[in-house]
Amino acid sequence: MTDTSSISSIIVLTEVALTDEDAVRLTSLHENDEAGQPSYHLLVPADVERNLLADVLDHLSLFQLREALEAVRGEDEPTRTEAATELAASLAAFAGVGVTATGEVIEGDPVSVLEKQVTADGPTREVMIVTRPHAVEDTFHRDWASRAREALGVPVLHVYAGSSFLG
Repeated sequence: MTDTSSISSIIVLTEVALTDEDAVRLTSLHENDEAGQPSYHLLVPADVERNLLADVLDHLSLFQLREALEAVRGEDEPTRTEAATELAASLAAFAGVGVTATGEVIEGDPVSVLEKQVTADGPTREVMIVTRPHAVEDTFHRDWASRAREALGVPVLHVYAGSSFLG
């Protein structure tokens, strides 16, 4: 019988649907370690308040002209339905690599929700934050990961979706 009280959790905050490759990269960091297989809990924000200027500059810095125009028009803001779809895809990606995960769509400031999750969920081993590159926030350390590192008492890993690049 496994003592579930000693199994730690890893909270994954993601702004995009995770792919199978993302799930492999994230779960392989803790395969067969001495602390046992952690439990994973995914959080997908439904109503992210973004800075319009920062969004446009992010897209322009990556030469994403269409996305910059969509940001100006307000067409790229996530909805609760889209967040639920991204959560389902992310949970399926974890299941595809043989890892059971739980998850939820969250409302409000993602870092505040992370703070509540870390204190409420028992032993949290680590927080993983998966985002697209955000040139402005990343440069000035106002991205979710930088804010979480300041607020949480656990390690925070920031990776960019679809790549092995660290934020």
